[in-house]
Amino acid sequence: MLVANESLPTSTYASSRDNCTMAEITDQDLADIYAFAVQLGKDAGNLLMQAMRQRIDGTFTTNPASIDFAEKENSVDIVTKTDNEVEAFIHDAVSKRFPSHQFIGEETYSAGASREYLVDGRPTWIVDPLDGTVNFTHLFPMFCVSIAFAVNGKPVIGVINAPFMNQLFTSCKGRGAWLNETQPLPLIQNPVPPMPANAPSGCTFSCEWGKDRRDRPDGNLSRKVESFVNMACERGGRGGKGGMVHGVRSLGSATLDLAYTAMGSFDIWWEGGCWEWDVAAGFALLEEAGGLVTIANPPENYETCTIPDAHLGGRLYLAIRPAGPGPDETGREAQERTIREVWKRVRDLDYTRPGV
Repeated sequence: MLVANESLPTSTYASSRDNCTMAEITDQDLADIYAFAVQLGKDAGNLLMQAMRQRIDGTFTTNPASIDFAEKENSVDIVTKTDNEVEAFIHDAVSKRFPSHQFIGEETYSAGASREYLVDGRPTWIVDPLDGTVNFTHLFPMFCVSIAFAVNGKPVIGVINAPFMNQLFTSCKGRGAWLNETQPLPLIQNPVPPMPANAPSGCTFSCEWGKDRRDRPDGNLSRKVESFVNMACERGGRGGKGGMVHGVRSLGSATLDLAYTAMGSFDIWWEGGCWEWDVAAGFALLEEAGGLVTIANPPENYETCTIPDAHLGGRLYLAIRPAGPGPDETGREAQERTIREVWKRVRDLDYTRPGV
């Protein structure tokens, strides 16, 4: 069992009121909650590394060559003992410090029968204790803990700790987005680079295979594959849908995909099938860094419509990195231009849920 013992740093959490709405949260309240969340992310990351060390040492399970896990919906959607123990640690810390706050964790949510969207206007913690579980089980370093704090249904604090990579991403509304608490995001500043003039050409395109692996002629998997090929193909190929991106990247963690988009390392992230704990902290980080998040499926009038905001629980997302102005457009205009060019090349994905 993972425990926050003497090998882990002792947490000292700041004080703050625990029963406020966003309109009532003062600057000091938000600063205190942010400090709490950052320390909690550090401690949870240490728990992940403790579990990793136990795996490497052969002490995590009775069989050093195996790891305890169970399937969620299919063979690529799994939960480990570590997921459950780290979520329990985070939930316990939050409930003790902020007993009136709501808490939505991936493992407790997934264990229930309902798939209703539960985020409302109340102060709510949205947590994925181990995003990139498959990476973790295979000792691939792209895994993280993701902690978001939302008020009025909007994430205002995001903490993403990828401990194997020694990367701690943090953001707080109005206070910036940071890597390892000292490097502002995006990484390149003064000026922030504009989007390529022929985007998506010249961009890095981030996406995941997803959890829906059903072999159906027009299912989500086949639509994703078609979209990936469209984005990668030579410009003008595929009946005019070729995007000629510089590269297609898949980290195996939607949370880290968003963090790398906030860094500016990825230009575009497109995905369907995620849940709010996969994206909440990433939303907070990316938007505070200056990025833009909208919907994955192209609207009917995508060439002229107002770019809609992504719904946190909508399961369909398209994100664009922070962008500086170009010769003839603002950064926002360039982001919107890129969104429309992506919509031109991707297929609709079919992911729905009750109440959204």
